[in-house]
Amino acid sequence: MAETGAGQPETLAARATKNPSAPRPGNLQRKENWAGILFVSPMLIGVTILTLLPIIGMLILTFSDWNFIMGFKGFKWSGMDNLSTLIHDDSFWKAFKNNGIYLLTVPVYLTLSMALAIIINKHVFMKSAMKVVFFLPYISSVVAVATVWQVLFHPSRGPVNQFLRAIGIDHPPQWIADPSWSMPSLMMVSVWISIGFNMIVYLAGLQSIPVDLYEAADIDGANGWTKFRRITLPLLSPTTFFLLITGIMYSFKAFDLIKVLTNGGPAESTSVLVVYIYESAFTNLKLGYASAMSSVLFLCVLAITVIQWIGQKKWVNY
Repeated sequence: MAETGAGQPETLAARATKNPSAPRPGNLQRKENWAGILFVSPMLIGVTILTLLPIIGMLILTFSDWNFIMGFKGFKWSGMDNLSTLIHDDSFWKAFKNNGIYLLTVPVYLTLSMALAIIINKHVFMKSAMKVVFFLPYISSVVAVATVWQVLFHPSRGPVNQFLRAIGIDHPPQWIADPSWSMPSLMMVSVWISIGFNMIVYLAGLQSIPVDLYEAADIDGANGWTKFRRITLPLLSPTTFFLLITGIMYSFKAFDLIKVLTNGGPAESTSVLVVYIYESAFTNLKLGYASAMSSVLFLCVLAITVIQWIGQKKWVNY
């Protein structure tokens, strides 16, 4: 700010008084506010239309009985009927249980991804080529990947079982055709797809750790396990927290891989909540009942996320 004759700094208000044509501070603030609103409005409009309004509509439809083919004339309130039916629906609880089992893929591929990232970061040449190799399953079409694994897991003519028979296993698993093996098979494919993305993120986290910390640990005589436990693991905790939250969210939203690979079968052994919601809404045309299940799914994801945000204060080091 300019100084007055007495040596005191000249305020914006005083300058505006001397020069009436100069913009007033209040006008500048309003213009900046409108400019900020203009820049964020596309995102706000998109979130409102594509996220907030569907959530509100889902909550409304939870307490209704509506077949969208009949139009709005067929809309009628049903109160708590959908939720009471949900409590006694064995298929819903089986899908909910399958979702809980499918969640186990998250810690598995996080552990494998971290291990691969550490190995590639330290001991592997041609790191860029290895990143591409592991990242390809993640960026490939899920439909194509599921179709390939359908062929690989074929009970009689699949390459996997042919290899197992060749090494002396006379009765190999039936994989996706067996209710006892279908969910483990699906989880293996999911882990295989997810490793690449998580490994790339972990590599970025590893490369952001200062080398000075490892050099100081070497001077103090720390071994590899101590350096991993005291340096690598704590400094990767923000990365792990991010991947854990996104992984759990995506596991609850799993649909395309399951729909193509097993279609929820056999005997509902791989039917998860999103698959059951889709069948209820678009096959059985029970939109209100599907919305009730979606509300339960929304509350589950919200509760898990809140618990993680509260718990991260104890183990995440920023």
